[in-house]
Amino acid sequence: MTAERRKKQAQKTLEALRRRYPEPAGLLAARNAFELLAATILAAQCTDARVNSITPELFRRWPDAQTLAGAAPEELESVIRPTGFYKNKAKNLIATSRRIRDVFKGEVPRTLENLITLPGVARKTANVVLFGAFGINEGLAVDTHVKRIAFRLGLTEQTYPDAVEKDLTALFPREEWGNVNHRMVWFGRDVCRARAPACGACEMSSFCPKLTPGKKSTTPS
Repeated sequence: MTAERRKKQAQKTLEALRRRYPEPAGLLAARNAFELLAATILAAQCTDARVNSITPELFRRWPDAQTLAGAAPEELESVIRPTGFYKNKAKNLIATSRRIRDVFKGEVPRTLENLITLPGVARKTANVVLFGAFGINEGLAVDTHVKRIAFRLGLTEQTYPDAVEKDLTALFPREEWGNVNHRMVWFGRDVCRARAPACGACEMSSFCPKLTPGKKSTTPS
């Protein structure tokens, strides 16, 4: 797909996603930047629904960085165990909370550069927090849904998240980056699923090449 065609493909994709999800919202339940940061760290290799099921108890016990920084690892592990990889996640949550307390005066940083210095935080998590908590479009968070949909639609030929992000930020207006993530995540859950995409219910089926990594288009280009 040429660069010009890819740009037109992105515009059609954006218009379709806007129609389906006019006011998209994030899937993680959070009341402030710290809660969103902690929930996003927990969401690695875990469903948002499962994270949302344990965060009420998590934040009841440790409502901010100051309190979570002093959590006993074993106690924290017992609360977050259902999210998987709980020992490493507990270690990162405590270390991140201590850094927020000691380096950033108790406030979640508002820049990508500072966020990615926190244990357990890479570009995807940082982008989720920046947009979700502060409305800042510094980048476009690429999770499994975004990566899958972008590839199927021919918006990228990349599979590494940072490379996919670079392609997508060149295709979509900056002010749309955060909402593109939200819309693609919802679309990936509702329609464009990994194993059984509902192509018959998809408003993009007429222009989707249905690409998969290592395979050619299943429809004429």
